[in-house]
Amino acid sequence: MEREEAQLRHAVADGVATVVISHPAKRNAMTAAMWQALPALLERLAADPAVRALVLTGSGDTFCAGADISSLRDRVGDPDYDPQALAVAAEEALAAFPRPTLAAVRGFCVGGGSQLAAACDLRFAEEGASFGITPAKLGIVYAASSTRRLVALIGPAAAKHLLFSGELIGTERALRTGLVDEVLPAGELDKRVESYVRILASRSQLTQAAAKEFAAGREDRDAYWAEQARRSGDTAEGVAAFLERRAPHFTWTT
Repeated sequence: MEREEAQLRHAVADGVATVVISHPAKRNAMTAAMWQALPALLERLAADPAVRALVLTGSGDTFCAGADISSLRDRVGDPDYDPQALAVAAEEALAAFPRPTLAAVRGFCVGGGSQLAAACDLRFAEEGASFGITPAKLGIVYAASSTRRLVALIGPAAAKHLLFSGELIGTERALRTGLVDEVLPAGELDKRVESYVRILASRSQLTQAAAKEFAAGREDRDAYWAEQARRSGDTAEGVAAFLERRAPHFTWTT
C-alpha cells in the first residue's frame, strides 16, 4: 500500500476555506515542510475574496499530534534552522488571518496541534478529543508568544497546569477552562461546524474584522473602524434587512 504524503490539503466552498492537516502515518504530526507551507497557504486564502471564514482540521480521526520529531531531527545542528521559529511563524500567520477561523478537533490535539488550535478564533471539539502541550517532556522552552496566547485564552493557572506537566486533558476540562468553545457528540462535529461557519459567512465582515482586532487588544484603530462603518453601508443594509424581514447583503470586504 502506498503511504499517503504528509501535506496540507485545502478547498474553498460556499465562502469557507477548509485546511486539512494530513499525515496519517504520524497522527497528522506537522513536518518541517508543512510548518513552512502553512503561512504561504494562509496568505493565498486571505487574498481570495470568496473566503469569508476558515476551518482548520485534521484528516481522519485525529487533529494533529504535534511536530513530526523525525523530520525536525534531520536538520539538527544546522545553524540556520530553528524548528520552533517555524512553528511560531505558522501560529502567528493563523492568528493574523483576517477572517474568522475555527479549529474542528477530533482525537489528539497535542503539542504543535494545540499551538495551532489556540491560534484560531474558535475551537469546536468532538467528545473524546485529547489536548496537551508537551514541551516539558522534551526539555523545550515553549515560545514566549505561544505561552502568552495560551494564558490569554485559558488563564495562568490552567496554562501552567498544561505547560508544567505535559498531561493530556479531555474535552470536559478543555471546555471548562475555555480551551474549547463547544463539545459535540461523536458523529456531530462536522454537521455543527458546517452550520456554524455558514452563519459566519453570512454575517458582516466589517463587524467580524473590527471585533477580531479589538479582541486581540489593538487600540490604535478605533477611528479607522468608525470611518469604515460610516462608509461601508453595512449598518444601513443590516437595519433595512431587519425591518424588511429578509437576509442582509453585506458588501464590505477586507
